[in-house]
Amino acid sequence: MTTGTDYHNPDPILLTLFANRFMSVAEAMGRSLQQTSISTNIKERLDFSCALFAPDGDLVANAPFIPIHLGSMSFAVKYQMKLYGKDLKEGDVLMTNSPHAGGSHLPDITIITPVFDCISKDIIFFTASRGHHADIGGILPGSMPPTSVNIFEEGAEIVSFKIVDGGIFDRDGLLEYMIEQPSKYPGSSGCRNIRDVESDLKAQIAANHKGIQLIHAIVDDYGLKTVQEYMYHIRYNAEMSVRNLLRDVVQRSGTNELKAIDYLDDGSPIQLKVNINPSEGSAVMDFEGTGWEMRGNLNAPISVVHSAVIYCMRSMLDLDIPLNAGCLVPLDIRIPPKSLLSPSRTAAVCGGNVLTSQRIVDVVLKAFHAAAASQGCTNNLTFGAGGKGRDGKAVAGWGYYETIAGGSGAGPSWHGTSGVHTHITNTRIGDVEILERRYPVMLHQFGLRAGSGGKGNWHGGDGVVRELEFLEGMQVSILSERRTRQPYGMEGGGPGALGRNTWIKKPRAEDGDLPENSNEPKSTRNINIGGKATVWMGKGDRLLIETPGGGAWGVLESDSSSELEWDQEKPQWEPRGSFAERAKAQAAF
Repeated sequence: MTTGTDYHNPDPILLTLFANRFMSVAEAMGRSLQQTSISTNIKERLDFSCALFAPDGDLVANAPFIPIHLGSMSFAVKYQMKLYGKDLKEGDVLMTNSPHAGGSHLPDITIITPVFDCISKDIIFFTASRGHHADIGGILPGSMPPTSVNIFEEGAEIVSFKIVDGGIFDRDGLLEYMIEQPSKYPGSSGCRNIRDVESDLKAQIAANHKGIQLIHAIVDDYGLKTVQEYMYHIRYNAEMSVRNLLRDVVQRSGTNELKAIDYLDDGSPIQLKVNINPSEGSAVMDFEGTGWEMRGNLNAPISVVHSAVIYCMRSMLDLDIPLNAGCLVPLDIRIPPKSLLSPSRTAAVCGGNVLTSQRIVDVVLKAFHAAAASQGCTNNLTFGAGGKGRDGKAVAGWGYYETIAGGSGAGPSWHGTSGVHTHITNTRIGDVEILERRYPVMLHQFGLRAGSGGKGNWHGGDGVVRELEFLEGMQVSILSERRTRQPYGMEGGGPGALGRNTWIKKPRAEDGDLPENSNEPKSTRNINIGGKATVWMGKGDRLLIETPGGGAWGVLESDSSSELEWDQEKPQWEPRGSFAERAKAQAAF
């Protein structure tokens, strides 16, 4: 089937059809990846994304996966295109995770596969998947060290590796990149669980191949010319939607200049000035005034900044369109060199992807007066053991990673949501049954943190409380924000509560907690470990994490009806997770 279509006047039915067909490709890739992976991170927490890219590397369509992945993967695809040129052939699959090459942080490994036309043998699309792997080496299990000061401490960095060359899987090369190279850095280990990582990478390769099969099916149905025409129509549709949004902002606010600033917990500013040209529907988004590159790991690569911006633009659109590269066409994003949003080649970045990105989103939404601040954090918890031994030889080990929900910010006509992953994360927490079965931990409590959301005419969502006991000694790390600066409210609304991380330590003689002949009770010690810490916790120690709430919108009035509405709207608990989903699916038959 072929159609002759005007570039700016596509058939609206075909436009919707192709948008959904392209999105269904990404959704099918995601289902394949989840079903064939084995790690908790990908199979249970769903910390992965799949997407479809144009021959020039621009994002075409995606399923609703992880926003921080989707906006930055285009940078990774374009980097590999520039590196390989026309040297790619059928059966080649590329692997990368370097922030210098379009990556976000090192645990997020991207697998890229070119899609070749069956007749001309030209590249007509790319399929790509990005997954967060629980351990890729570095100085601490989980590869998210709160104390890292350079990228070498965060694990294996891969600028470009042809993991499949002409259909042949290069396992020796994978082991070199994942085990040998990172362990050369003093104090660092290679990947502590290469079995899981290798298996999940193969699952990503298979997911990409699924996408290729589905793309070829669409081309067979409609012809390559029509398919690519509507690929560009969809991108143009997104571009015009954002241009209209920018014009509406000027009309509603009465100004074409927007400003906002917020701060990381250490005081580093993230500043934004937006200058909108209403006649063109374009905008300059200038981050001048943002703080310098940091010695720690809250530096955010440029690709992450673009991810946060494209997410905000898509979120403010009241239209059902795929998130794609067209959303960025009307925007001129300017990032000051040597800032924490444009760090140097060897800067530590593991926290920038998960924490600084949240603050960028808060700043953009604040500038557009769209919503109060959400928790502004992902509360990254890692723990594990093993790695490279003192003699330099690798020993068996493991690592676990999770992000913990909080409260979302309220808006001009809605309450914030309690206990959710906000903005650029969109992952879920692992099932407690799987957590306790696979790892030596016990979950003592996990629930909403009542009263932590900001108070206002529209309330902020509550954070959560999560307490784990460790059943054997292990290294435990927390990487978090909003521990010293509250999530702000808007229009007079109150801020959300600060987060807090507490080590509940059992008394031990070897730590001097139990002096001889002491009559003092053997009580536990509650130790505030701050927002970023790594601690060796002994058997029976617990970690209590209280996550931030979201900011409120509007002044709270004593006779406000929204208070009653808020109580009525609070959802009742219902089981969620893979076990609940499986039970629900079985009950449907």
